[in-house]
Amino acid sequence: MPPSLDDPLTLGLLVVVGAIASGINSVAGGGSLISFPTLIFLGIPSLQANATNSVGLWPGSLSGAWGFRNVLPATKKHLIPLALPTIIGASLGSWLVSVTDKKIFDIAVPILLFVATGLLWFQPTIRKWAQARGHALSTPAAMMLQMLVALYGGYFGAGMGIMMLAVFFLFMEANIHEINAVKTILGVFINLMASIVFVLKGMILLGPALALVAGSLVGGYYAAKWSQKMDPELLRKIIATYGLAMSSYFAIRTILGG
Repeated sequence: MPPSLDDPLTLGLLVVVGAIASGINSVAGGGSLISFPTLIFLGIPSLQANATNSVGLWPGSLSGAWGFRNVLPATKKHLIPLALPTIIGASLGSWLVSVTDKKIFDIAVPILLFVATGLLWFQPTIRKWAQARGHALSTPAAMMLQMLVALYGGYFGAGMGIMMLAVFFLFMEANIHEINAVKTILGVFINLMASIVFVLKGMILLGPALALVAGSLVGGYYAAKWSQKMDPELLRKIIATYGLAMSSYFAIRTILGG
């Protein structure tokens, strides 16, 4: 049975999970590889788990975006052309998942987790490849690619930050802090649009979502301090290894019809 507001132990666990996932998103990316499987293991159906996860973690992204407010003047010229395709793509992706049959989504889950895990595992290679090519994307091409990334983000979300970094390295003439700022702010747009659709469609479980929100706010706030003490490369490898295990588990469960 899905957890309820009457289960403080479960909700307390989700507060902790939300804080960890939000902190991981700020340090290395891939926080949903922690929070989404946790919701599944607690008995929440996959579609509701996906929606609840998106709604629960976006406040953590918001607090992270607030930390980049000092570079907003430098990033405004990139945010303006990318904002609209981000909103359109995220809205379309979240609408698609809201009309997806649960059996189809259950089949898609291990595939999406493998994609997210692969992106996280090969994040340094992707970054180096993008940086080596220089700023090769035109504005219309970057807008189209960003809309596709936002569509994926609205549909599932895990790994979308790595996708955005690859696009922005090919498009923006900016330093890493400005690129991260654009990624974080547009990530807020994606999660916000998905949250609106999921709430309107009645797809979230309020208790678990609020628990994740509380945790993600704490995790987002302290992520800057954590990032100074943690080795992001080691954390990335640990989360990617965990993601591979989770992907394999869900694939086997799908094949066996569990």
